[in-house]
Amino acid sequence: MGHSMSGVGVLDKAVVILAACVDGASLAELVDRTKLPRATAHRLAQALEIHRMLVRDTQGRWRPGPRLGELANAAPDVLLTAAEPLLAALRDATGESAQLYLRRADERICVGAAERASGLRDTVPVGAVLPMTAGSAAQVLLAWEPPEAVMPLLPRCKFTGRTLAEVRRRGWAQSVAEREAGVASVSAPIRDRTGRVIAAISVSGPIERLGRRPGDRHAMAVVRAGQRLSGL
Repeated sequence: MGHSMSGVGVLDKAVVILAACVDGASLAELVDRTKLPRATAHRLAQALEIHRMLVRDTQGRWRPGPRLGELANAAPDVLLTAAEPLLAALRDATGESAQLYLRRADERICVGAAERASGLRDTVPVGAVLPMTAGSAAQVLLAWEPPEAVMPLLPRCKFTGRTLAEVRRRGWAQSVAEREAGVASVSAPIRDRTGRVIAAISVSGPIERLGRRPGDRHAMAVVRAGQRLSGL
C-alpha cells in the first residue's frame, strides 16, 4: 500500500482510505486502490464522512473533507517555528537582513524575516508580496519546478532558463539589482522530506556591501541554513 503502518489496524486502514481519496474515489476505486474488502472500505469511508474527514462530491465520490483542513490549520507551522532562530543566526553570521519566502501562484510571500539592526539594509516585512519574475528567491522557487510550470512565466522574468539551470547546478541563486535598484541577494532552497523545494531562504542588502557577486561572500551560509530547515 506504500504507507507506514502503526500496527493499529483500524487506524492504518483509515489513513490508507484517506490517501486513496485525495483525487476522489468511488467505492470500487477505493477497493481497487486500498485492496481492502469492499465492506470494510465502505464502512470506514462512511465513518470518516460522519467525522467530516471525507465528503461526497456531486458524482458521489469521496474526497478529503473540511475537518482535515481545520486540524492542519490548528497545527503550529513547523517550518516557521524552526526558521525563526535560524533567520536570526543567518543575519548575525552575514550581517545582512534574512528572509524566508513561499510561493503562491505567480507571487512569493515573505513569511519570516530577521532585519539587520542598523545601517543601510534591505527591509522586506513579513507578509510582503513580491513577484516571481525577479530576485534570487524567485529563481530558487522556480529552478526545480517542471518546465511546464516555468515556461509561461519566463517571458516576463528578468532571468532566463539558462540562469535557472545554473541555479540547479550549483544549488543557490544570486541577483544584483534584479528586483530593486541597489539591492543584491543570495538565496538557497528549503526542501521537504521528498526533496521537493517548498521555500527559499535569502539574505539581501545593498550592492555596495554585498558586491556584484554576492554568492561568493554568502552562498555557503545561506545554503547551510536551507539544509538545516530541509526535511522537517
